[in-house]
Amino acid sequence: MAIDKTDTLIEVQHLTKSFVAGSSFFGKPTSFVRAVDDVSFSIRRGEAFGLVGESGCGKTTIGKMIVGLLKPTSGKILFEGEDITALNQRDRRKLCSDIQLIFQDPYASLNPRMTVGQIVAEPMIVNNILPKDKIDDRVDELLERVGLASYMKNRYPHEFSGGQRQRVGIARALAVNPKLIVCDEPVSALDVSIQAQVLNLLDDLKEQFGLTYLFIAHGLNVVKHISDRVGVMYLGRLMEVAPKNSLYHEPLCPYTQALLSAIPSPDPKLQRKRIILEGDVPSPIDPPAGCRFASRCFAKVAACDVAAPNQREVLPDHMCACHRYDNVLPERAHEVAREIQYDAARPSYGRGSDLVNADPVVTS
Repeated sequence: MAIDKTDTLIEVQHLTKSFVAGSSFFGKPTSFVRAVDDVSFSIRRGEAFGLVGESGCGKTTIGKMIVGLLKPTSGKILFEGEDITALNQRDRRKLCSDIQLIFQDPYASLNPRMTVGQIVAEPMIVNNILPKDKIDDRVDELLERVGLASYMKNRYPHEFSGGQRQRVGIARALAVNPKLIVCDEPVSALDVSIQAQVLNLLDDLKEQFGLTYLFIAHGLNVVKHISDRVGVMYLGRLMEVAPKNSLYHEPLCPYTQALLSAIPSPDPKLQRKRIILEGDVPSPIDPPAGCRFASRCFAKVAACDVAAPNQREVLPDHMCACHRYDNVLPERAHEVAREIQYDAARPSYGRGSDLVNADPVVTS
């Protein structure tokens, strides 16, 4: 399907979501957890945008706000130019056919009292997608598209394996012909061999139907396989956004460099020098005033403890929120990234002194 990949399908502007963490005797909130804090990014039509980060960084919360399961505290979500956060419940419900969600847990996301055929047909019935006499044929077609035989539609979820259940979840998401699918860690509960099959299926469906993905995951290798661009989150903030080749071969943010250094490689020649982060993740109830990563960063400067860095385009289409790139020209960004890698190779007691004789982190 021919699509214009320069067209923006969805744009997130300064999105923030806070949850009540504590309240007084009379029920008045006294403390909040800012799960998502001033996050902005866009997803182009026909693109797979990967969102990665540690558990609790806010990536799943962003996905739930996009599909309408959570209401943002502030900020905007523009879908095809329209602010969908300002819509009333009736108008927002109409968007369900355009924005769908594939859940993380294939065991809990399917109704055990319904057959697979009923599960896949339900969205079409609720949204009046097809006449009733054509729904059965559409169910057969969707099951075959995701690699399941049509005769399996009369079986119940407990009769399927985890990978087969996730295929049913994918078929259910496709049933209403969506424009955007939020994939919330769709392979994290599956065996490694099955993960590859499901990822290849998602990749094929993207090309066949011209789909756009927001792909949320922990595994950096998983995100690299399916994504066109990748965003890296830490403690509610977006640290870096770049095309996958640029991000994986030359990460700019120290946190991204630390994440990539932890990826195991079967080839000893491609082994990365592991970056061990010191300290603990700050509390999301009382985050630091400056950069969220400053307390664990091996390359921080004085400004990191004072003010949060703004996300800026350091290299073409490569955004980064790091004070080390303040007032740095694009042609010198590569040099600064290499300096940060050398900082990671220094012993903790030697940072700030002369460079030690150590190789930089290998990222490819």
